Amino acid sequence: MSHNRILPTKDSWKNLKEYHIDEEVGFVLPTPQEELPYPYDQWISIAKNLPELIDKNELRKEVEKLKMVGIDDLKDHKSQRLAHLVLGYITMAYVWNQGGEDVCEVLPKNIAVPYCELSKKLDLPPILVYADCVLANWKKKDPNGNMDILFSFPGGDCGKGFFLVSLLVEIAAASAIKVSLSILANLYLDFHKQIKCEDHNTLQRALRYIASCLKQAQEEFKQIHEYVDPNTFFNVLRIYLSGWKGNPLLPEGLKYEGVWETPKKFAGGSAAQSSVFQCFDVLLGIQQSSGEESSFKFLQEMREYMPLAHRKFLQSLESAPSVREFVISKGDAKLKADYNECVKAMADLRKFHLKIVAKYIVIPSKNKHKANSTSEETSEPENKGTGGTSVMTFLKSVRNTTEKFLLNVD
Repeated sequence: MSHNRILPTKDSWKNLKEYHIDEEVGFVLPTPQEELPYPYDQWISIAKNLPELIDKNELRKEVEKLKMVGIDDLKDHKSQRLAHLVLGYITMAYVWNQGGEDVCEVLPKNIAVPYCELSKKLDLPPILVYADCVLANWKKKDPNGNMDILFSFPGGDCGKGFFLVSLLVEIAAASAIKVSLSILANLYLDFHKQIKCEDHNTLQRALRYIASCLKQAQEEFKQIHEYVDPNTFFNVLRIYLSGWKGNPLLPEGLKYEGVWETPKKFAGGSAAQSSVFQCFDVLLGIQQSSGEESSFKFLQEMREYMPLAHRKFLQSLESAPSVREFVISKGDAKLKADYNECVKAMADLRKFHLKIVAKYIVIPSKNKHKANSTSEETSEPENKGTGGTSVMTFLKSVRNTTEKFLLNVD
């Protein structure tokens, strides 16, 4: 096994630190930084007041007054992540402003240059990504564990509900990552003939635990009904999360003044940029490449929107022993059943995600289309997610592929 792979040992958790994975919160950035020192505090000031500035139509004017600053004094990872989050918020607000047709095709150089330099340093694209608005956009509000987000878009508490529910889904799945490493440790020993038959019980317990974590993630996901209004999400928040790839409002992309001569296209933040579910696909041997080529291609592309350390972790998992092949090789009905519970939990999460997309994108889209259509118009609106895909087609493909990996149990 080469040195750059995960070495499954009793100290496996220590290995995860180099991949920026936390024991308590997984891929989530633990205790994100909330403030930046001078001269970066000017960015924070605008980001904290986005809804008000947009409402007064003063946002673009304030952004254009910002002084150009370099990024050399952003030395540690948490400062850089906070700056990327803040510049992402400002960029989305500048481009989309008050929504509607008032779209800006050029990001001014006083924001574009530091944003692109910082993005290059972090190996992230210069657009608001899931790792920003979900994984690094939170704080503990009080000792009781209540949380809040650091920055908001227009739409009242809709963004807070959407981002925090997504965060809770991530955290629910986090402890299963540690268990995943114990599974790989057992497989590693088995392949080297160092495991006793009774130790397969450890694998069964681990699979059951992963299934329970995934089921808990779905329970957390259900809170979206309580905290996020579908019409506010579709008509307000979704606009500010939209990217400039596959977006008819910015068909050529966005011009980053002072950085590139031509406009660039980047996808908006989406759940496909979450490392946690791609992690369990890899662990369970669910090969999305066996499904629709376009869906697999999109998932691979979305890895480029994940933090570099998380991408490296997924690559390491792909080179580890196969849980699926091991389960099949043992021919044990109980082991297969426990494996299937994990696959089923993944499929159920994706089915639930489909229902959420129907409620929060498809139905509001149809309602808006009907309201704006004449009686002669009958075409259906195209339902695109913030990542720029035909979202229902993509999710159905991923769900169907997941279900195909259920094993036959004798």
